Amino acid sequence: MLMVVSFGISWPISIYKSWKSRTAKGKSIIFTLFIWAGYIFGTTGKLLSDELTYVFVFYIINLLTVSFDMILYFRNSRLDKLREKQQCNS
Repeated sequence: MLMVVSFGISWPISIYKSWKSRTAKGKSIIFTLFIWAGYIFGTTGKLLSDELTYVFVFYIINLLTVSFDMILYFRNSRLDKLREKQQCNS
């Protein structure tokens, strides 16, 4: 449970940095996809094994925050490309 809670604290920090920086540089979408897949497997495992405890809520919250961080990655990648295009046209 402490691992899931620790991750739960880390993702909002990552989201804040992604939101403020408006760049995808330094982020790895592959790493994030593996974390996201881990939460998918974890929630699926909990559902299939009928082990729905309060920890399941943290799995869902973390899955949502990782998903939002991935959305920001794609937004920031688009912004990076727009900036590069503007610099080339200048």
